[in-house]
Amino acid sequence: MAGRRAVRGSRSGRPVMALLDLLGRRWALRILWELHGDGPLGFSELQARCEEISPSVLSQRLKELGAAGLVAAGEDGRYAPGADGAELARLLLGLDAWAKRWARRAR
Repeated sequence: MAGRRAVRGSRSGRPVMALLDLLGRRWALRILWELHGDGPLGFSELQARCEEISPSVLSQRLKELGAAGLVAAGEDGRYAPGADGAELARLLLGLDAWAKRWARRAR
C-alpha cells in the first residue's frame, strides 16, 4: 500500500473502511437517521427518539459524528446533519429503498 495515506479511523487508508467503522458504532446510524428528517433536534429530543441510548453514549457519538462533519450543532444547541451528513442521508435513503425491496423478496 505504498503511497496510500492513512484515513482517520482506518489503518488501510481506505476512506470507505473508516466510514464503515464510524457508522458501525452502536447508535451512530440511528442518530443520523433521526436527524435527517424533521429538522434540528435538541439533545433530549434526540435521546427520546433513540429510546434506550444513554446520555453518555449519545454525547460521545455526537462528538464523533461532529468531528467527521456528519452532524452539526447549532448555536441553539440543537443538532442537524452537517453538509456531509445531509449528502450521506440522501445515499442512505437509497439504501433504505433497496432494503425494503429486498425484505419483500425475502419473505
